[in-house]
Amino acid sequence: MNPEQVIPHLVIYMVVLLMAISAHEAAHAWMSDRFGDDTARLLGRVTLNPVAHTDPIGTLLIPIVNFLMSVGGGRPFLIGWGKPTPVNPLRWRQKDLANVMVSIAGILANLIIAVIAFTIIKVLLVTGWFYSIPDGVQEPVILLLDNMLSLNVSLAVFNLLPFPPLDGSKVLETFLPPSMQPLYEILEQYGFLLLIVLMYTGVLGMIIGPILRLIYSLL
Repeated sequence: MNPEQVIPHLVIYMVVLLMAISAHEAAHAWMSDRFGDDTARLLGRVTLNPVAHTDPIGTLLIPIVNFLMSVGGGRPFLIGWGKPTPVNPLRWRQKDLANVMVSIAGILANLIIAVIAFTIIKVLLVTGWFYSIPDGVQEPVILLLDNMLSLNVSLAVFNLLPFPPLDGSKVLETFLPPSMQPLYEILEQYGFLLLIVLMYTGVLGMIIGPILRLIYSLL
């Protein structure tokens, strides 16, 4: 990628990431409200407005550094994260079910966006409509759709991992027997460090990579 392409590509990448993270956090807030906890809704978090969900480090700095490192051939950091959605589990009805549903709501939101992007790409390719798009618009359109697909799948898979503070850990906590709670408490203490190790050893890429290749093979 030449220097003139970096900024336009970065802008599209960040627009898609902001949308993905906003949908993820808004889904947590919406689902929590459905189960009786209006904490996040009252704080204005049931919205796709990125301003409500943006964390300066996790939503802006880390993703931009990640993108620039990837362009430069370096090993990227975390994908990114939004401002944590505040919930009060004490106000939930059916607490175990609520914990699972609120936890996976963000993942489901990302998967829905990924399915929409996949469907649009597939239709454009099968019908040949993609080639009727004006030349000056083709590249931004395919970049937008490609990022919508890959980023949302990556965020969904990433958040499914059973390491605190990721969503998958909340689901794991719900089903763990009491005898395993000490193990979960250890994971809570060192979960973030484990994630860093997984990323820098390439294990995370080995998990997400094959899933993305399978999805793209279906296009």
